Amino acid sequence: MYLVIRKFKHISSMAEAARRAESGLGRLLKQSPGFQGYYVFDASDGVGGSVSLFESKEAALAANEKALAWIRGSLVDVINGEPEITMGEVLAVVSA
Repeated sequence: MYLVIRKFKHISSMAEAARRAESGLGRLLKQSPGFQGYYVFDASDGVGGSVSLFESKEAALAANEKALAWIRGSLVDVINGEPEITMGEVLAVVSA
């Protein structure tokens, strides 16, 4: 499994960004091969982001390119700047 974290430092409305991401980017990612999950988080003070899970590095990289294009086209009025992106292989999983 492979993880992608996108962190934004200047979000004017986290609620609006999350609403759009869930209905727009979430649907796009759901159709991506290898998709495992998508989560949006609010770290407060205009900072937030998302975590996406995929079956493989290749699937994560391909979906991330689609996600960045969607973000640039759909969130430009609520997010200032490019996200900080962290990617990596998931080495351990603990579930409820």
